[in-house]
This record gives sequence, structure tokens and C-alpha cells, in this order.
Amino acid sequence: MILVIAEQRDGVLNRASWEAIAAAQQIGGPIKIVLPGAGIAGVAAELARADAVEVIALEHAALGAYTPDGFVEAIAALVAAEAPSLVVFAHTYQTRDFAPRLAARLDRAIATDATGIKRGDAEPVFVRQMFQGKISADVVLEGPAPHLATFQIGAFRADAVKQGAAPAPVRTVEAAIDPATIRQRPEAPFREAKQAVDLSQADRIVAIGRGIKGQEHIALAQQLADALGAELAASRPICDAGWLPMERQVGSSGQTVAPKLYLALGISGAIQHVVGMKGARTIVAINKDAEAPIFEIADYGIAGDLFEIVPAMIAALKAS
Repeated sequence: MILVIAEQRDGVLNRASWEAIAAAQQIGGPIKIVLPGAGIAGVAAELARADAVEVIALEHAALGAYTPDGFVEAIAALVAAEAPSLVVFAHTYQTRDFAPRLAARLDRAIATDATGIKRGDAEPVFVRQMFQGKISADVVLEGPAPHLATFQIGAFRADAVKQGAAPAPVRTVEAAIDPATIRQRPEAPFREAKQAVDLSQADRIVAIGRGIKGQEHIALAQQLADALGAELAASRPICDAGWLPMERQVGSSGQTVAPKLYLALGISGAIQHVVGMKGARTIVAINKDAEAPIFEIADYGIAGDLFEIVPAMIAALKAS
């Protein structure tokens, strides 16, 4: 049996949780979904749409605000009670913080930031990218179960989750936590920068690269983003130049995204950028270089001058 640890904040489900569920379903076998928090009945009911044995609402007032001590203590006790073969997470900032500590508490092996799964002789084989995506490693976890695995955002599609014929039962479990053991004082969740945007939650993204030529042309890309109801993002050179804040960078040293639409303007398609956005459902690339690597992964490509194409797109969107 696989336990999937879902994530919510203030009663809103992190959509990366659906990707973790999709990964667990691909591995195969019965699945239970665990949602830690306080007052989370509504979010637990949302998760019940998935094809799962049950959804476990892991409730405690001390889980209302995230702390690694509280989450590790609560989830470790639940894992011991449920005895799964594997515990699966989405590789979010929160997971990065507490999952390694949970693995140490359980004294079990963990594979982090996996991008795929292969069938092994007995155990699943986790695919991890190395050297900024230049090569991939196949990782087999050794030692007794349960093993732990986190999956990179965008590695699996949220809309690929198999839904049950009827809602899964929801069971509320009072978490085993001694509040006195929580050493941290809950504060605002980590963000890349002040007023940062979480691009991983965006449905549409317009991203710009060196082909935008100058900072004064960013306004054109912003007009297109506004017309599409999209977030504006960029490749690393744009953020390094200070034309956009670093929290809008997509790539190996920025955010990993998986929107429904990713529109790349003047982006060549270097591997460092591609590893951060290749999980997008639909990729549209506009580049005057017909040989640009971005066209190799694009669903739709336009080889042409973005300064001619983008205004036409904006006009068409406004007229529709």
C-alpha cells in the first residue's frame, strides 16, 4: 500500500498533490491519501475524488500552521500505524523541509525530486536528473519498507489522476502530537522573495528570453500575459540582468512549473530552462531561429519575429 502525503495551506489544496497522486497510481497498488492540518474536512472531501482506498484527514490544532517538528511527529506515527510499502510526496518547498527529517526519524531510505518511475524486478526504480538535467540516474532504494519518494513538480500531470467511480471514504485521525515537543514558532511560509509569485500554481505562463532584446520590450510580453490571464516569467539571463525579479525565473536554478499553457517568447531552449518547464501540458514557442532547441519540445512552434507575431496575437485575443 502507498501513502500519498497531500499538502494544503489555509484550506486550499496545493495542486502538486494531484501530481503526487498520479505518480502513486502509476506505481500501482492500493493508495491512501493523507492530508495533515486543522479544520481540513473540505479539502479532504476534494481529494476523495481520486481513485483511492481512503483519504485520511490527519487533524490536530498543532498542524494548523506548518512546523517540521509537528509534521514529522504526526506523519511518523501514522506511517507506523498504516505500515505502507512507500510514502510519496510532491517535491514542494514544504516537503523539502521535512521529508528528509521524516526519513531520518523512520530510519528509511528516501529518493528526492524524482522525475519518473521504471519497473524494477521487485521495487520501483526512481529516475532522478543530475548535473542540471544533462543525465538521468536510476535509483533503487534499499533496506526495509517503507521507502520515501518525492516527485518533481511537473513530472506527472495532475489531470492524469484516475478518479474513483464513487468518492473515497474520508477518515479523520487525531494526530499523535505532544505540542511541547514543537520547537519552532510558526511563521509565514517560505517564499523566494517579498511579494513573490508562486509560478508552480499558474495555469498559464508567458515566459521571455534573450530574444526580447531590451527591458523596454517586457511591456509587450506583459500585454500578452494580461490578454491570456497568464503570469509573466523569464529565463535566467533576464532575471540576472535585473529586468524581472528572481522569483519569476523558470529553470534549474529557478521555479519548476507545469501550467496548462507555456508560451515561450525568444527563449532558445537551453537545458537549464527546459528542466523547469517541460512538464507543461501545451508548449508554444516563438523564436526567429528555426533551429532553436525549444522547438524540439514545443507542441506548437512559430519561427518568426516575436515583435511582429506578439502584437498580432494580442489584437486577436482582444477581438475574440
